Amino acid sequence: MHWQDWVFSIGNWIFSIALIPAILDKEKPPVSTSLTNTIVLFVMSFTFSTLTLYLSAFSIGINGILWLILGVQRLKQKK
Repeated sequence: MHWQDWVFSIGNWIFSIALIPAILDKEKPPVSTSLTNTIVLFVMSFTFSTLTLYLSAFSIGINGILWLILGVQRLKQKK
């Protein structure tokens, strides 16, 4: 396993933990922000997996899922 995989993974876990208050709060970011982040993070996750940085790919994928949750929550708020 590459040391870079650990660095990217730890950073993404920190970002994921930082999103939890936003998921639990009533105020949500715009849908465009959430969807843009989701798409970019999923592309990055795929890219990291092709580099055999699987821990990073997994942690970035989790981050993408959290942004997707925020986007869905915002869409539900608009209804």
